[in-house]
Amino acid sequence: MLDFHTLAEFSRSNCVSICAFLVPANLLTTILTMILTALHRPSHQVWQSAGIASIFALVMVMHVYSWFVVGIVMLPTYILLCLAITCLLINLAAILWLRRSPNLTVAINTTSE
Repeated sequence: MLDFHTLAEFSRSNCVSICAFLVPANLLTTILTMILTALHRPSHQVWQSAGIASIFALVMVMHVYSWFVVGIVMLPTYILLCLAITCLLINLAAILWLRRSPNLTVAINTTSE
């Protein structure tokens, strides 16, 4: 069984490697979601990209909260938390944009054929 204490300790002891992976992963997948939305790609592609980006952002939020639990409150923790929340909001906005403008997507796809 997975123990939260063990997982949090692993997160704190491997902070540099976790952040070295999560920061670029968050940025790249969120940028990909924005590009797919701007290019009016099919909704399943945008949903897939936003889902993967949201998973990375949620993992980063959990990683930062593991530092908050032990009382480490420093500027990098707030910066990483803001980055993760910003990525989550951008992905949510991309999904909402896609849902609010389906006619625009259909109109663009039909005129290009």
